[in-house]
Amino acid sequence: MKDSYISPDGLEKVKQELENLKNVERPEVIERIARARELGDLSENAEYHDARDKQSFIEGRVLELEALIKNAVVIEASQRSSTVGLGSTVHATCDNGQKIKYMIVGHSEADPASGKISNESPLGMAFIGKAVGHEFEINIPAGKIKCKIDKIE
Repeated sequence: MKDSYISPDGLEKVKQELENLKNVERPEVIERIARARELGDLSENAEYHDARDKQSFIEGRVLELEALIKNAVVIEASQRSSTVGLGSTVHATCDNGQKIKYMIVGHSEADPASGKISNESPLGMAFIGKAVGHEFEINIPAGKIKCKIDKIE
């Protein structure tokens, strides 16, 4: 697995999710499986099969989160850098008049709806290395759009 860039807050959320899966959800599903086994015939026991599916999901997610933590590269907010990098918050104006604000994060933490875009996304890649006042074009489903960086935090 390649390095996963993640903010300190993002890493903390991943650790909390992992702890919850290991200490709460895993024991609950093991108990559900045990109760379902007591009911007898497992071939037609929907509760048993549902609990086993849930257990499979939990174990897969635990492995995924452990790998993410192992390969995490924690990014700190840019220290008043003059160019956009991981951890930067970018304010820009596009030629359609739309003002946008995004924080550049690693792919594991991306959530465009909450203003966090991946450094690997088309817009994230367009922002990286640019300075205030820089104009650039980006391809979107509706065509090309021009944007200008107004501020970097």
